[in-house]
Amino acid sequence: MAITKERKTELIGEYQRGKTDTGSPEVQIAILTTRVNSLTEHLQGHKRDFACRRGLLMLVSRRRRLLDYLKKVDPKRYLDIIHRLDIRK
Repeated sequence: MAITKERKTELIGEYQRGKTDTGSPEVQIAILTTRVNSLTEHLQGHKRDFACRRGLLMLVSRRRRLLDYLKKVDPKRYLDIIHRLDIRK
């Protein structure tokens, strides 16, 4: 369920804005999207895992808040990240 350290480092390298950036909204959204996709896949096979469903809903709402913040601060970056991650909105 959890993403590996190598995958997380790869995501940070792909979405970071600067050389030492690890916490920008883009990086956080990319990591959350990977976790959301993993949990969604898990729930397709385990439909009655309600604890997992609750965790998924919390991750989706956290990602939504980050996307709303990014949309308010810089709409161009917001559009770029939703296209790169193929998030529908």
